Amino acid sequence: MRNIPNMLTAIRVALAPVIFWAILSGNNLLAMALFATAAVTDWLDGTMARRYGWITWFGAYIDPVADKLLMDSMFIALAIASMLPWWFVVLVVGRDLYILISVMILAMFVKVREFPPSAWGKWCTFAQIITAGTWMVTTMTRSFLLDVLCIMALWAATVLTLYSGIHYTWRGVHMSRTHVPSTS
Repeated sequence: MRNIPNMLTAIRVALAPVIFWAILSGNNLLAMALFATAAVTDWLDGTMARRYGWITWFGAYIDPVADKLLMDSMFIALAIASMLPWWFVVLVVGRDLYILISVMILAMFVKVREFPPSAWGKWCTFAQIITAGTWMVTTMTRSFLLDVLCIMALWAATVLTLYSGIHYTWRGVHMSRTHVPSTS
């Protein structure tokens, strides 16, 4: 039973390339359905792990990787399909790579191995999910209200992506100062 959250995370990893393909092949309804399924698995794995104490070291590492794989591949597919601006994709993927590389570097110098997501990171992910969803919906139906929602979601996700990247940098600097032994 303890592995159920990890299996749900594995499903999310497996869905990423299928959603990528669905977007590029123009099957937006399938892409939306799979994206909704992935979102449910993300919610379920976290809820089950916390509620039943099924938290594992593997799950703690692979869950954020699965989230980034899903969102980054989806944004790349949306940009390739000309549904989302490339500058936004570069910002999101660049931030994710920056955080990943920074954590790897920090791990070389500090003994702390837990780098939990921040509230700003969670809000950023939420805004990115809303952005992806609204932009995919516009490929199936167009309206002035939906176009306004797309632009609002895009700018909210942009601001939160930038701010959360700055916040993670601040946390990393603070962690390195707190946990790196003095050389004097």
